[in-house]
Amino acid sequence: MKILIDADACPVVDLAIEIALKYKIETVLYCDKNHVLEKKNSKTIYVNAGDDAVDFELLRNVKENDIVITQDFGLASMILSKKAHCINQNGLIYNKFNIESLLFSRHMSKKMRNNGKRTKGPKKREEKDDLSFKISLTSLIENYK
Repeated sequence: MKILIDADACPVVDLAIEIALKYKIETVLYCDKNHVLEKKNSKTIYVNAGDDAVDFELLRNVKENDIVITQDFGLASMILSKKAHCINQNGLIYNKFNIESLLFSRHMSKKMRNNGKRTKGPKKREEKDDLSFKISLTSLIENYK
């Protein structure tokens, strides 16, 4: 088991590394070359900038039972198809029961934006989001390690 992080703009990189260290799990950060992200106790994979380049590199490297941290529903769906686990930065664990509704919601929001309507952005991150993430990631690790 490894923890792979879609690290561009991910607010829980340090927290994920801290948890991974506790369980002696390798952590790999994926980001494009426009970002410099060097963290102690993790490996960083840089990819050329481009639409979904980070996602495709991460997808190419994920193995069954790995844990991926991403807020991208599309990537999460592909990760699940590879029998890996996926969680977002707020502790939501993606699974076969919630991914379709999340993808549909994303599709409808995009459709509305294309028609000139405004959609809500993400709410401001709170301390409770970090706690939820920590609980969910720890649970994933303990259940599947």
